[in-house]
Parts: sequence; C-alpha cells; structure tokens
Amino acid sequence: MSIKTYRPVTKSSRQMSRVNYREALSGHKPLKSLLKGAKRHGGRNSFGRITTRHQGGGHKQRHRDVDFKFDKKDIPAKITSIEYDPMRSAFIGLAVYRDGEKRYVVLPQKMKVGDEFVVGENVAIKIGNRLPLGKIPVGTFVYNIEIKPGNGGKMARSAGNFAEVVAQDAGYANLKMPSTEIRRVHGLAWASIGSASNEDHRLENYGKAGRSRWKGIRPTVRGTAMNPVDHPHGGGEGKQGRGLRRAKTMWGKPSGKGQKTRHPKKYSNVYIVSRRKVGKRK
Repeated sequence: MSIKTYRPVTKSSRQMSRVNYREALSGHKPLKSLLKGAKRHGGRNSFGRITTRHQGGGHKQRHRDVDFKFDKKDIPAKITSIEYDPMRSAFIGLAVYRDGEKRYVVLPQKMKVGDEFVVGENVAIKIGNRLPLGKIPVGTFVYNIEIKPGNGGKMARSAGNFAEVVAQDAGYANLKMPSTEIRRVHGLAWASIGSASNEDHRLENYGKAGRSRWKGIRPTVRGTAMNPVDHPHGGGEGKQGRGLRRAKTMWGKPSGKGQKTRHPKKYSNVYIVSRRKVGKRK
C-alpha cells in the first residue's frame, strides 16, 4: 500500500497526502443489512453540555455494525471484501462464516480477500485467528484485545496498532501496549493475532483545515492565546510564555510534558506493571 500525493494545483494540495484506497480496498459497497444511521452528538451529553471539546459538524456517516465480541467459536470465516469505515482508521472486512452468517470485523495487516480466520481456544497462532491471551506465546503481536473476558475487544483497535505479549504469569498475560505501558490482562480475555490494518494512516497529511472539519474535528485554541479568565496560560501583552513552571489544562490540572495525569486511585492501577514513557525519548 502506498501514500498518494497531489499536484500543487491549490495551496492545500501541495502538502496534502492520503492512503491510496484504490490499492487497499476491494471496491465492494457496504452490506445494507449491517448499516444503520448514526446520530452525531457534537461532544455533548444528555444535558447539552460539552463534555468532549473540539467535536462537531462533519460529513454525514453511516454506522457499520462491527463485531468485537466474536462469539461464534470454532466456525471458520472467509473475508469476502475489504472496506472503508468512516468511523475508524483501520479497514474492516466482511466475514462470511461457514454457516452463512455475515459480520464486519476489524482486519489485520496482510489479510486479503479470500483469506480465512477462526475463533477458538485451540486454534493455530496465525494472523487473523482469535484465542485467549493465556494460550498465546510470548513475543506474539495481538490487537482488538479484551480488558475483561467476554466483554469484547477494547484495546489496540486503531490503524497499525498492536500490543506485544511479553510474559505469562499466574493466569495473567503481560502486554506491552502501543503507549509503551506494560499492563496485566486476564489470561481468559481474548485477542486477535496480528496488528490492525492501514498502518500508513499515520503518514497522511490533511493539507488544510477543511479536511479536519469534514471529519468532525473543530479547531483547538492555544491557552496562551486566551484571556486570563479563560485559561491559566492566558493574558500578557503581546506573545508571552505561560508564566508557570508546569503546563496546566483549562481547569488547572497538570497536562503534557511528562507530567503524570493518571488518577492516583484509578481502579485499574493494580494492573499496570510499568507506566508509559512520555516525551521524545518514548
């Protein structure tokens, strides 16, 4: 798969690049029975208050019903199409099980139309297959990982992401996550072998602000450009430094530059073997 660049016929197309979808996708249209309308909330909760900033607008999208639970065990499935999903960065594939049922799944790298995978406790360690973490050997790359057994894949699902099994200990698997954090996950939790597809997604350059708006991403305003009433970094005549030893969020909490932002009493702290490394040395 390659990155597509454009002739500089406009100022934005000089910088713009994107994944060459003609090479990557199979050209099939989405399956209607697995499509439904999707309502946008613009980062607002049920009271209409913004809880996630910088969200809103964007092109209309249709939701693909992607299977993350994989509750069809020991039934082989064949990939019949590779498709684009506007709601995620990785590619999805239409899996047709041997009993005729069709489901969308997040595809791993190197999987092509016609390839097969199977979900089961004693299946081969092969790209696309899914089995419990306790039965996956050390050094294997996995993606679409459950946090709790039977709860569906939650971790390492976006384009190019994977976790590495670095140890098996007392019924738990130690996983090195994409963030470099090493985390314990129960050996009965399931994971898929391989890494999520579309690894070239990180090389894309949007080229202009408009492409972010199409994706529903609104602008981010720097704290130093605000007034003191709006942000701890705000105020000052002309262009000023933040005037603080450590960076803060809009609400005065520590942010960025190697500062610890994790809650000291978070329920999952007991599962963290090694904290993630931050900054350029990561």
